[in-house]
Amino acid sequence: QVQLVESGGGLVQAGGSLRLSCAASGRTFSENAMGWFRQAPGKEREFVAAISWSGGTRYYADYVKGRFTISRDNAKNAVYLQMDSLKPEDTAVYYCAAPKAVGVTTLAQRYDYWGQGTQVTVSS
Repeated sequence: QVQLVESGGGLVQAGGSLRLSCAASGRTFSENAMGWFRQAPGKEREFVAAISWSGGTRYYADYVKGRFTISRDNAKNAVYLQMDSLKPEDTAVYYCAAPKAVGVTTLAQRYDYWGQGTQVTVSS
């Protein structure tokens, strides 16, 4: 059974930082892209960042570019999201996801495995 488990969320003041982690189990994702998405109350789920299997290709949404950094550790079957200069509008539940296909993508519908999410709240 494939599981993605996020951790590292919490409450932080605007301008602060958090580091999210996602641990995968049940299969290895060392040959797959992985991504982060988020969903704020009353809004649709949106793309945040994605990384190729090697880490050589990384995509970011415009609203997090320059502030967030995605990385991975294939030996640990894990992916991370370093979030700096956080803003109140970053408040959301953050989800880790992985596709069955090999290519990296920003489209949520192409991701097959999803974690339960971790809450990030940024106070002003």
